[in-house]
Amino acid sequence: MSAAITEIVDVRVNDKARNGETDIRSEILTGLARPEGQKSLPTMLLYDERGLRLYDDITTSVNEYYLFPAEEAILKNHADDIVQVIHGANEERVTEGEIVLELGAGALRKTSHILSALARHVPEGSTAAPVTYYALDLEERELKRTLTELSKSLGPELRGKVEAKGMWGTYDGGLKFIDEGGLRGRDAADHVAAPSVPRGFTTSRDRDTSPSSDSASSNTGTNATEAASVDTAPSTPGSMSAHAPLHIMFLGSSLGNFTRGADAEFLKSLPLRPGSGDTLLLGLDHGNDKEMIERAYNDAKGVTKKFIMNGLKGAGRALGDEALFDESNWEYVGQYNVQDRRHEAFYQAKSAHTIKVPQTEQEMSFAAGELVNVEVSYKYTETDAFSLFTDANLRPIQRWTDAPTGYSLWLLERPPFSFPRIRAQTASTLSTVPFGVPSFQEFQDMWAAWDFVTRKMIPDNMMFQKPIDLRHICLFYCGHIPTFLDIHLSRLLGEPHTEPEEFKYIFERGIDPIVDDPTQCHPHSEVPEKDEDWPSLPRILEFQSRVRQRLRNLYDELESGKRQLTRKIARVLFITLEHEGFHAEARSPRLASRLPLGSPSPRPWQSQALPRTPTVALGPATITLGHDDDEAEDEEPGKATDVKTHEFGWDNESPPRTVDVGEFTIEWRPVTNGDFYEFWKSGKGAGKAQFPKSWVEEGGEIKVRTLYGPIPLKIAYHWPIVTSYDNISTYASVKGGRIPTEPELRLFYDKFESGYEGGRNVAFRNWHPV
Repeated sequence: MSAAITEIVDVRVNDKARNGETDIRSEILTGLARPEGQKSLPTMLLYDERGLRLYDDITTSVNEYYLFPAEEAILKNHADDIVQVIHGANEERVTEGEIVLELGAGALRKTSHILSALARHVPEGSTAAPVTYYALDLEERELKRTLTELSKSLGPELRGKVEAKGMWGTYDGGLKFIDEGGLRGRDAADHVAAPSVPRGFTTSRDRDTSPSSDSASSNTGTNATEAASVDTAPSTPGSMSAHAPLHIMFLGSSLGNFTRGADAEFLKSLPLRPGSGDTLLLGLDHGNDKEMIERAYNDAKGVTKKFIMNGLKGAGRALGDEALFDESNWEYVGQYNVQDRRHEAFYQAKSAHTIKVPQTEQEMSFAAGELVNVEVSYKYTETDAFSLFTDANLRPIQRWTDAPTGYSLWLLERPPFSFPRIRAQTASTLSTVPFGVPSFQEFQDMWAAWDFVTRKMIPDNMMFQKPIDLRHICLFYCGHIPTFLDIHLSRLLGEPHTEPEEFKYIFERGIDPIVDDPTQCHPHSEVPEKDEDWPSLPRILEFQSRVRQRLRNLYDELESGKRQLTRKIARVLFITLEHEGFHAEARSPRLASRLPLGSPSPRPWQSQALPRTPTVALGPATITLGHDDDEAEDEEPGKATDVKTHEFGWDNESPPRTVDVGEFTIEWRPVTNGDFYEFWKSGKGAGKAQFPKSWVEEGGEIKVRTLYGPIPLKIAYHWPIVTSYDNISTYASVKGGRIPTEPELRLFYDKFESGYEGGRNVAFRNWHPV
């Protein structure tokens, strides 16, 4: 490639500033008008053309700035692995028309490792580049310079495989451009900022795109970089859509410049299609060493100080006079806030002084020693990271970590469905407590899960098969869920059933084995005996849509005040939501034994270090179990409409009761496949325990059933085992123990944080152990 790349898509017209939503001048004035101690300037001021070059100097010449070399070391050592996992949803193949978009691309030196790996991943013989890379940044001249340098260094390597282009604008501008379909074929050409010259890159394919990462340059590397823990299967099963994927890179820990909460909202806004093969490669700094962090942002050479002080010129320029903020009146102050886990960069007034804003002559005064914040850089604990991903509706696929610094690159995807953390749920207009009246959004989340189970996990040719004996065929459950909801709504509201009304006779009640004799069942609906006599799936789905709309109408009436919310209505909503959740949960493990969906990750599960001691002693203690929720009170005067703070439960959970728990010792970790296998192999379980239903033997090798088909036991060795109560009870007894009681287990859970925010739950989330 001999000629420079100059094709740059101008997305500034999509910026908020161009649409009257905001502008940098008003942001500056608003920030400086705040009371002393709260004043701020926009971080964007740091990244003008000179600022980008100064940041480049930081990454190439400042030894204390550990973030860049740590991230570069990961990319240098693991780029091929990253590219392979990125393509896991498509059997590790590159798709024609693929887009890679980097937000805040900077100097592209780190990015070059990924682009080279992408080129190596593209099969030889391509007539045109199947992958288009877009570098999004604020300054057009810097984009042209860095893309020209990339062309000189990697041109021959990328030719015919990866085409590189620029995108000129802010994150907001780029995201809006993508949301409006700007990268679908010819639309992008309408925004080209400069005429292109002959170049060695080929034309891109039709495809939506998304922004990419932040970064700059590199110079040093850390050899002690290692692939780290979160290593799940490559992507959500059955997730690849018919469209070419979009891969966003957001590197350099730039997300740390957002405040807590705003970071999740930004990630949530990224145009990643659920279950599509779209991915996000995200850099996060997990450091918490105060001295190391403060040195990184206040280097001995003073390069960081020049970078920060340059922002004053940008502020003055935006207000009409570049010299408005005289640098002799200010100094740079950087400090690490340990409690909030963030580095804070300030301008500090050396003495009291006043400035006059050009055009308006507005006066702004600053006291001696007053601080004006210009940048924050948040650091992330493990809990911070997992909470962030959940709140942003993202699922970790894999993680690569630089061991000396803890800096990590996370590969994430947007799953087809997800559920928010209980603590993250905001109060709705109907309820202010976690287990109160479900919101309509909670039903929508559940429907997304149910539709994925029934329409993605169950192939059409299995609809007339039973997932297990003593159950109906799969098609029955597609009709049972909306019928159950419709019957309860009709009883509650005194209204006719949704058509076709005869569905209630087929789908009302499923098969329910009697606990004391599972070979016998409770009474259930009479169902057709021949496949051809069942209602068709399209007809059932149309019925489901009408019932869901009926529920939507009820919520509209409740939220508008047209219908008063009562405990009776709230209970029906609670029961029907729980009912659907139970069925979704029950279907999934049964389908795991029948449906191989895609391929599991070939990498063995990386277990965390074992606890220092295998057990912990707890008790004696007194705990409270259950809810104060008596259904008989639903229509009592004074309680019938007392709903907003009421928590619902099942009849066996009410009333709340206190339980005395004696002293006991409990293992820190659940029984794993490996634990049970060693027990089984030793012969101690012979004649006492059954071969687990979650296992299967193939060719003399024991494998564990998953949604990806059976996988070798060595991969699932440290996963919690899924087996019967009798098997676990036998195992515990032979080992000299027993299964904990409910009060004992509750005491354990209440005493030790076990939420998935830290990646510590022992069950499965989005089909993967975490």
